[in-house]
Amino acid sequence: MRLFLLLINAFCVQSYPFQNVSLSWDARVNDLVSRLTLEELVMQMQQGGGGSAPPIQRLGVAPFQWDTECQHGMNAQNTTSFIQDLGFGASFSRDLQRSVAEAISIEVRAIYQMYAKQGVYSEHTGINCLNPISSIMRDPRWGRSQETYGEDPYLSGQLVQEHVRGMLGNHPRYFRTGTTCMWFDVHGGPENIPVKRFSFDSKVSERDWRTTFLPSFRHCVTSGSTSVMCSYNSINGIPTCANKKLLTDILRNEWGFQGFVTTDEEAVENIILAHHYLNNTVDTAATVITAGVNLELWAGKLKVFDSIVEAINEGKLEEKLVRDRAKPLFYTRMKLGEFDPPEMNPFTLINTSVIESSNHRALALEAAMKSFVLLKNDGILPLKQATFNSVAVVGPLADNNTEISGDYHSNPGNQFISTPREAFKSFSRDYRFASGCVTPSCSQYNSADIELAVEKVDIIFVCLGLGNSLETEGHDRYDLELPGKQQQLLEDVVQFAGVAKIVLITFNANPTNITWAQNNPRISAIIAAFYPAQATGAALKAVMTSPRTPKFGRLPYTWYVSADQVPAITNYTMEGRTYRYFKGEPLYPFGYGLTYTQFYYDFLQVSDVLTAGNDLRGIVNVENVGTLPGDEIIQVYLSWDNPSVTSPQIQLVAFERFTVDYGSTVTYTFSVSPENMAVWTDDKGWVVEEGNVTLYVGGQQPNQKKSVGSNVLSKSVRIVGSKDLGYY
Repeated sequence: MRLFLLLINAFCVQSYPFQNVSLSWDARVNDLVSRLTLEELVMQMQQGGGGSAPPIQRLGVAPFQWDTECQHGMNAQNTTSFIQDLGFGASFSRDLQRSVAEAISIEVRAIYQMYAKQGVYSEHTGINCLNPISSIMRDPRWGRSQETYGEDPYLSGQLVQEHVRGMLGNHPRYFRTGTTCMWFDVHGGPENIPVKRFSFDSKVSERDWRTTFLPSFRHCVTSGSTSVMCSYNSINGIPTCANKKLLTDILRNEWGFQGFVTTDEEAVENIILAHHYLNNTVDTAATVITAGVNLELWAGKLKVFDSIVEAINEGKLEEKLVRDRAKPLFYTRMKLGEFDPPEMNPFTLINTSVIESSNHRALALEAAMKSFVLLKNDGILPLKQATFNSVAVVGPLADNNTEISGDYHSNPGNQFISTPREAFKSFSRDYRFASGCVTPSCSQYNSADIELAVEKVDIIFVCLGLGNSLETEGHDRYDLELPGKQQQLLEDVVQFAGVAKIVLITFNANPTNITWAQNNPRISAIIAAFYPAQATGAALKAVMTSPRTPKFGRLPYTWYVSADQVPAITNYTMEGRTYRYFKGEPLYPFGYGLTYTQFYYDFLQVSDVLTAGNDLRGIVNVENVGTLPGDEIIQVYLSWDNPSVTSPQIQLVAFERFTVDYGSTVTYTFSVSPENMAVWTDDKGWVVEEGNVTLYVGGQQPNQKKSVGSNVLSKSVRIVGSKDLGYY
């Protein structure tokens, strides 16, 4: 009854049909856009000059801020800082991803509500978020690998869709926040080595494009994302923001996308200034709008969308198309509740009390613990005692929250930040710290400080890696070696440590060459921590001292030994890249990760024969045969025995994370969709072919030399007939 009265009231008192909540969304959007002059449309579609879209006072339309950074926490002061995205890939947890996305969107909505009441619409105050990152981690030197969910399209797609669902919320009428699938597409380096991303042309085959670079974006779009961001690069000679095949043929026609396409900042300008694809703003405006762009984020060099009216006047662009391009922008704003009475939208009740709440801080801690990957352990972990006679914590990443929070991180209150140096103090009264290097680049190294810190102690925690200053947006790496004198620092620790136990903790997204540490028996354990953000120290302490706490993930990428194992970063063929195509021996394989216990797989049931086009269903039992509880990540892989076309040598097709108590067994029921059994053919698109496939189920890839110790089951399945799935 209350909603009915609100609807009647709104219908009676509002002046314009677009404010009438009893009308359909389309009717309201059409009415609003029809009332805008071309000049007003231009200002809305170019974001109003690099900030917020300006108000339309005559219609009572407020300003709107489109590009809020909220990738793993809202990029603002005093908001919860969650693990960087690659850590979510390592968690292999859909539930965790969705829970964190919900927490982020709640804080984003709270800050928006606060500023909107004050009439403030400046940077990072809006509710349309620039996330999730749907690009894959293609090259281990790429500066933005940390912002991805890893190298696997299926894993990335599964996590991306949970992120979108968590951000949007599940209200039947309103979105809690908007989302943006980034960066569309074929974007994975280089940033600046050997050429700049603003002008780079990604040469990609149709097969690699369809099998590697598009799948996670399709998951992002089909899960309901409100927008997609076209990237800086060109694809086979055509800038992505001018690429009609990408933005219309694939995105809208094949996938049915109804949202809006926004450009990356400067991307439209660089069609002229960097790509030299076109040479004037009139043709560029006409080309990108025709291709499918709705919103330009410009940096102030060239106001390309200022030329929209001129392009219409010259007959290069139709006014109807321009108005159609503006409609998804206002549809999104309406779904966010902007034009409805606040009482109708429960998200308007969210206030700043939710920011850095105890629940969100606990979730940040849980996420960090589940993202760490245990790479080596001689039995030192979990620690058998809570205190030691003496402890040393060393390394340039032991006490630098900015470096270990990940790019585009939020800024939590200092009272909520926990670094290894602070968290490990409780291990001993005789507690020593030495960074050895002022910065992760470690160009200046003080060996004497390290020697003094580690002599005659019981246990040493070494914190090495890269940090935001060495791998970040606009900054690639030349190799995979530990930077500067970090390797020397590690060797000095071993030399001066006496009989102390040594635990190496690495803070990096891209792999670094830690072969020496892996092979050296003096290094007792290695933990890959990625970028755990505000809960870093507390989470590390918990996973090392609380054996019953759910913890540890698996590698979401192939940890190569060196850059010599992969092609040049400018080479976009997938041959030799990622576990799906790499034929060499990595330091650690995709999906690898140890626990404090052991698992045994048994009773795999899968049909012997399957009709093409049907789901392949299976069931398996997993028993914890160790002495401690642990989190197992069940991984299901598929390989094609004799495909008619080039296909991945193996591919992840299902996964699930379970906490299994010692002595207990879980039963995992899984399903492999036809889409994950299909191969790409240039003439028919995706096809489930007749023939045999092999299914592998375990806690790791099959036949890997570096084993986690558990078994892998396999089953051959005969596919009868074939099924054309078409283009997607």
